[in-house]
Amino acid sequence: MYLTRGDRTFIGFNYLVLFVLAFVAFYPFWNAAVISFNLGSDTSLGGVTFWPREFTLQNYDVVFKDDRLIDGFIISVLRTAVGTFASIVATAIFAYGMTKRELIGRKFYMVASIFTMYFGGGLIPTYLLIRELHLMNTFWVMVVPGIISVWNMIIFRTFFKGMPYELEESAQIDGASNWGVLMRIILPLSGPVIATLSLFTAVYHWNDWFAPSIYISNVDLLPIQTKLQQILNSNIMLDQMQNMDSAAQGRLNKMRAVTTKSLSMATMMVATVPILCVYPFVQKYFVKGVLIGSLKE
Repeated sequence: MYLTRGDRTFIGFNYLVLFVLAFVAFYPFWNAAVISFNLGSDTSLGGVTFWPREFTLQNYDVVFKDDRLIDGFIISVLRTAVGTFASIVATAIFAYGMTKRELIGRKFYMVASIFTMYFGGGLIPTYLLIRELHLMNTFWVMVVPGIISVWNMIIFRTFFKGMPYELEESAQIDGASNWGVLMRIILPLSGPVIATLSLFTAVYHWNDWFAPSIYISNVDLLPIQTKLQQILNSNIMLDQMQNMDSAAQGRLNKMRAVTTKSLSMATMMVATVPILCVYPFVQKYFVKGVLIGSLKE
C-alpha cells in the first residue's frame, strides 16, 4: 500500500504516543524492580531510576527468610486457587439457570442480582453479617462473600444464550439432565469465557488486601498483600532489627543495608510477578471471551 508523507507522519505520531503511554505505564513497575535489587542504604540517597546503582539480593534474602511473608504467599496462592475455582463454578451454575425461560421468578432474580451491583449494605452491616455467619478469622471469609459475581454471571449468561439450542436439545433427547448438559456440553464449549473470567477473578483474589485486614486478626491467615500493606505503612522490619538481642547481631550487621523502602519494593515484586506470569497464557482469550460474552445476544 502506498503511503503519502501525511500517512507516514500520522503513523509515526501514533507510534510515538503509544510509546510514551507504554513507558508511563511500565516505568513505575520497572523502578520498583530496580529499587528492590538496589542496596537500601544507597536507595535512600536518591537518584536510583533505570538501573541498580549498587546491586544486591539482600532485600529478597530478608523477604524469603521471613516466615510471615512466606506464609502469606502460601495463603494468597490457596485463596486465589480455591476462590477462583469456587467463583467460576458457582457463577456458571447461576448463569445457566438464568438462561432457562421456564425458571419461575427469573426476571425477579435478575433484577435482584443487578440491584446488588448498584447498592450495598455498607461496611458495618457486612461486618455484622460475616460475624453472624461465623466466618471471622477463617480462611473462608476470603472466599465465600465474593463467590458470586453478578457481572461475570451476566457475561456467562449471554455467552450461554448464544450457543445453538440444538446442542442442549439433542443432549436432553439422549437422556442428559440439566447438570449433564451444563457439565458435558455447555462448560466444555465455554473455554474462552471461562479462561477470561477466571483471570479477572484470580487477579481480584490475588490483589485484595482490604477484606482480610477487616475480617482477620490471626496473622497466620493474612495473605501477602495485606502483610505488604502493613509493611508499607509501618517500620515493622526495622523495629524487629532494632529489637534483636545480642545473639542476632551478626545477622543485623548483614541487614543494615536493608531499608523499609527497599524491603517493601522487594515484597511488592514477590506479590506481583506471579499473577503477571498468568497473563501470557490467557491473553488470546480476552477478545473472544469478553466481547462475545458481553455483546452477542
